[in-house]
Amino acid sequence: MKASPDITLTASPLGPEHSPASPLSVHDVTVAYRRKPVLWDIDYDAPANSLIGIVGPNGAGKSTLIKAVLGLVPVSSGHIQIFGKPAHKQRRRVGYVPQRETVDWDFPASALDVVAMGRYGKVGWFRRISKQHKDAAMACLDQVGLADLAPRQIGQLSGGQQQRVFLARALAQEADLYLMDEPFAAVDAATEQAIIRILRQLRDQGKTCLVVHHDLHTVNEYFDELMLLNMRIVAAGPTAEVFTEANLRKTYGGRLTLLEKAGTALASGATDGLRR
Repeated sequence: MKASPDITLTASPLGPEHSPASPLSVHDVTVAYRRKPVLWDIDYDAPANSLIGIVGPNGAGKSTLIKAVLGLVPVSSGHIQIFGKPAHKQRRRVGYVPQRETVDWDFPASALDVVAMGRYGKVGWFRRISKQHKDAAMACLDQVGLADLAPRQIGQLSGGQQQRVFLARALAQEADLYLMDEPFAAVDAATEQAIIRILRQLRDQGKTCLVVHHDLHTVNEYFDELMLLNMRIVAAGPTAEVFTEANLRKTYGGRLTLLEKAGTALASGATDGLRR
């Protein structure tokens, strides 16, 4: 396959060995739509107890990677393990926050109903949600600051409130690995701070979060680890080492305007916010 002129394709940044202790191991995975590769030879071990940002241009395959881990899109080659076992056998250990654009907000469900769906892995599908599980769902809504909106239909909530509801649903799953597809997109500043606060709490509880992210200004502040992705992994590792101008140019190619906007974040080296 011919490489894009905007990116230098190099060998995978990681070797062939993968740790069974890793929350997520992606082994030489390729994903193709209509025989056109979208992800190519992805090889990656996610470090435990970390907030990991997945960053790259539009069309780089960020959302596709998340969906491949969840089994929502087929993998053309390679395989994926979660805590050392095939991903499909560990689905209950994974929490997921989708993009808002993919959700049917006209669905006749309340905020509490949506959060309670996160408990199905514990009670089983088509079984009645007990009071105990409803109480657990309500506690998750309270954790994201929306307990008073529990009976409201999800379509009547603001964008930031809707995003908090889906974060609460993921919390209700009591997962060990969280996959989040642009949870900060189109939310207000208060919601963004509430989300990052919860992600840090999850990390401090021993969880691992992989977060598709688009705002380069906050990468240094928000993430312990970083994956720069443009169909292949350009670089992956500790944010302080990976988030460099050279790596960004490899990732984004000629999009100089975007890189200039990231200059302030690069110059600041604001890594002191990682462990707040």
